Amino acid sequence: MNDLFDAFDHACMARALQLAARGQYTARPNPVVGCVVANGGQVVGEGWHPRAGEPHAEVFALREAGDRARGGTAYVTLEPCAHHGRTPPCAEALVAAGVARVVAAMRDPFPRVDGAGFARLQAAGIAVASGLLERQARELNRGFLSRFTRGRPWVRVKLAASLDGRTAMASGESKWITGAAARADVQCWRARSGAILTGADTVLADDPALTVRLGDDTPFQPPLRVVLDSRLRSLAMPRVRDGSAPTLYLHGPDAVPPPGLDAEFAAVPLRDGRLDLEAALRLLAARDINEVQVEAGPALCGALLRAGLVDELLLYQAPLLLGDTARPLFAGLGIEAMAQRLRLQLVESVMVGEDRRLLLRPARD
Repeated sequence: MNDLFDAFDHACMARALQLAARGQYTARPNPVVGCVVANGGQVVGEGWHPRAGEPHAEVFALREAGDRARGGTAYVTLEPCAHHGRTPPCAEALVAAGVARVVAAMRDPFPRVDGAGFARLQAAGIAVASGLLERQARELNRGFLSRFTRGRPWVRVKLAASLDGRTAMASGESKWITGAAARADVQCWRARSGAILTGADTVLADDPALTVRLGDDTPFQPPLRVVLDSRLRSLAMPRVRDGSAPTLYLHGPDAVPPPGLDAEFAAVPLRDGRLDLEAALRLLAARDINEVQVEAGPALCGALLRAGLVDELLLYQAPLLLGDTARPLFAGLGIEAMAQRLRLQLVESVMVGEDRRLLLRPARD
């Protein structure tokens, strides 16, 4: 499926990726997808997938293009589907529209697609090419890809820290390390997440709501709030299950959830006396969660990092110092020699108000 792509191809796919990003708050558990239809060197149709159960990006783009799609090229950020789900297959819509060529950024790992869309198009005599801006497309759907290739969601740990790497005073006081702009920015990252995960200690200490507050009319799906609480000792703190978003408690096999609470409960096996974090993530993947944002204390964040389950760190660094008695970013890493250090790759560094937002990922050798 190799092909030579010209500047117009690149421009059309870049636009399709922009369109796809519009669904990042609403499309889950589906992937975000954008589509551009062009003919004669002109864009004649655009579309993106807004939410599960509604038409896919290709359908919207073909509707806008109408008869101008015939003989043209469809640029899609993900392989067109070839199966009947909640909507008809997009590959069939492209065939019916009479397009001559389909350029996809990448193949779809979903088992009911995974090459079948390309095969259907080729069987109808449509030229198919893939791989254009694939890295950007994979980045856009990193959670969806993680769920189907690794069997667990993409895990992002959100942290706010001082310049000396402290997240709270020794007493637990932490309001506020970062400024209002950074705290508002966090809401956008929450909105793109399928779940916000925390631990019992954080619930007991802060009684958080863990809801999305965008401050405007931007549509979003409320993320699932997930509390890791092996003995269900945080149930007295009510805000995390206030009804404004769904809540799931993951507990140990011997804990017995009380009746009548507005929440779901699921047992997770133990490993070394603690909840098995990998099993917890697999459970969330089985619930169609693509991305998990962790907002927890140093013990849980450290345990996830130690287990190799952290895919990226979203670190807001404030221009202040809290001192060496304040709480660290991570606990329990057991690093005693330079050879044990954990290297991180800086993906992005931007100023948000007076704070700096760093996006970091574990360095892969």
